[in-house]
This record gives sequence, structure tokens and C-alpha cells, in this order.
Amino acid sequence: MSATRTIRLVPARPERAPDAPVGVVPAPPLALYVHLPWCVRKCPYCDFNSFEHSPEGVPEERYLEALTADLDAALPDVWGRSVRTVFIGGGTPSLFSPETVDRLLAIVRARLPLLPGAEVTLEANPGTFEAQRFAAFAQAGVTRLSVGVQSFSDRALAALGRVHGADEARRALEVAATRFAAFNIDLMYGLPGQSLAECAQDLAEALSYDPPHLSVYHLAIEPGTAFATHPPQVAGDDLAADMQVLVEERTGAAGLKQYEVSAYARPGRRCEHNVNYWQFGDYLGIGAGAHGKISFADRIVREQRHRNPLRYMDAAIAGDAVEERRVLARDDLVFEFMLNALRLVDGVPLALFARHTGLDPGELAPELRAARERGLLDGDPGLLRPTELGRRFLNDLQQMFLRTPVTGAP
Repeated sequence: MSATRTIRLVPARPERAPDAPVGVVPAPPLALYVHLPWCVRKCPYCDFNSFEHSPEGVPEERYLEALTADLDAALPDVWGRSVRTVFIGGGTPSLFSPETVDRLLAIVRARLPLLPGAEVTLEANPGTFEAQRFAAFAQAGVTRLSVGVQSFSDRALAALGRVHGADEARRALEVAATRFAAFNIDLMYGLPGQSLAECAQDLAEALSYDPPHLSVYHLAIEPGTAFATHPPQVAGDDLAADMQVLVEERTGAAGLKQYEVSAYARPGRRCEHNVNYWQFGDYLGIGAGAHGKISFADRIVREQRHRNPLRYMDAAIAGDAVEERRVLARDDLVFEFMLNALRLVDGVPLALFARHTGLDPGELAPELRAARERGLLDGDPGLLRPTELGRRFLNDLQQMFLRTPVTGAP
């Protein structure tokens, strides 16, 4: 799993920090992230900004009003820029009706120029599956469905607190495969009580649907989750490493190329929205708790919306959706760029660092030298690419570029 670093965002006007770079011209590619925060039930391993919806259901109309106001207020920061990808995440976005998703995408298109063939992803859970609903999402303009299966074992799904069963997952994937040329299956390994053979069975069943894209994550016990308070018995390091090797071997044999630490895809089927993150592109984030990163001619700014959905709706409609905003300083830019770029198996050109941070590549020289001496980074001076050893010890490699201490907790 990748290293994580919590950065305290300080409410401030986006004025240029004393040690900030000159800026980024031209601006990097731009993506849009829309956060829909409600779930049927909060999973015990989940540390995302998600909330169980009330018995009255999800307040779709008011939330759509808030998203519209949020987007309208953000437009001056991205005026004239085209959007390459849209990602509707959560939470469980498939709790929202296809009609609401249709209206949401119409609102986006009326305000932002989407490039022809723009990738539009919606996250969906089998527990909210209906064949007609999946078809209607496609008709609304969703081009890519990401289905959160996690496992095909009812025992494992119960241990994970999922609201769907294995048969629901199978039915959802059968329809997804017929309705979407691009779809993703989310799987997890290292599950409570899971054996290597059970991991192999989950993987074999996922691959039987011939997915264009497969995301496979190691179950992590994250702070602040129910699993952190009551930890389950999960796979040890050696077994988890064997599972990771198994995943890489089986996906490769099935024609899926690993392009990121947890992502495997057929040619032309990478998740371009996530690739934009990993290449340190820009993204506008709207919705409760959504994060964003926007480049200007003299600064790069990170934003976070109000996390609580009720507070977010009130604030966004009043024109104040952004709770925290700060300008990225030089050392933060170095670490954040490398934290993302080193997740990519093929790496990125060194020149991308200058284009997307506004910094001279010489900023990286001491760390690059040390990483190459340890065999963690490819020796090509024009490429930032982890070696196989570097991918196995990715946390260590990423931490080599951390120049400032962690500044707080969420």
C-alpha cells in the first residue's frame, strides 16, 4: 500500500506562500470529482467521508442544489479550461436515482466544457443494484462503472460489513459487462480469515467477467475506523505478500497490465481520472468533504469542502462551500508530486515535475541520487520510475521525498 501523510489544511486566502514556486503555465489537465457521501451502512474498514443515510432517504434535491451552487462559485478558478474526466464517487453514488445523475451531468455540461469522449465514472455497489438502474446510468451519460465487489465469498463480505451478497455481485457484474464497454471491479485481499486459495478463487471469479479494468487493494486498518477500534484477524505480511504476487501473476496472464500499484487494465482502459491524480494534474472537487487542487499562474492551491453533508448543503447554497484552503509550499509540492507519481509502474518523465509543479527538477537531485543508490529508482536520468524493489518498498521510497514533518490529524 502507498504511504499516507495527513496535511492540516489551514483556512486562508489563497495568497502566494513565501516559499511557493512561480506557478504553473500552462495549467495541467483538469478533472472534476463529485462526492456523494451517503451509504446504506458504513463499512468498518472505510475511512472515506461517508455517512449512513437517514430513514427518510437521501436528500437528492437539496444536495443537487448545493452541488450546483458549489460548482457555480468555483467556476472563476477554472474559467476557460476543459474537463477531461468526471468521477462521481462516495459514499455510494448509485443510491442516487439515474434521473438525478442525469440532471447532475447536464448541470456540469452547461457550465464546464467536457472534452469529446470524456470519461465519466460512477461508483456503484451491488447492494444498490437493479438492472434497469445500471442501464439508466449509461443513458444519463455515465461511460464507466466501478463496481465495489470486494469479494465473492459471503463469509468475507459479512466480515467486511458489506450490505450485498456474492450472488448480488455476480448479477451486477453480468449487467455491467453488457451495458458498459468500460467497467471496473474492485477487489480486496488480506481479508479476515482469508487463505491464499480463497484469494485465488476471488481473483478467478473476477477475471471470468473479462473486466477491462481491475482494482485490487490490500485491506488496511485505517485510524478512526471501526476496524481500528476492534481489529479483525487479518493476513500477516508474508501471506499478504504472497497474495500480491498471485494477483500480479494472474492478472498478467489474463491480459491485464499493471499500471499502478493497485490497478490493472487492458490496453486503452486505464482509469484516466486516477491517472490524472497520479500525474499531479488539477482537479476540482465538489460535494461534502471533497478535495481539490487547482494551479494558477503564481500558486497551486488545495481546497476542502465542508465534510458534514448537512453543513455542506447549507454552506454551499449560501456560497461558502469551501471550508479550508491553502497554498502549497515548495517542500509540500516535492513530496506530493512524488507520492503520486511513484505509484505508476511506468513512472513519469522528469520533465513532468517541472510542468506540473513550477519547480526546477534540480530540486529533486539529492533524493533521486539516494534512491538510485539504494536500487529503489530506475537509473534513467530523464525518468521517475520505481524499480521492482522500489515498488515492493514503496512507502520507504516515497518517504525519502518527505522534507517536512506531518502537521496534524484530520
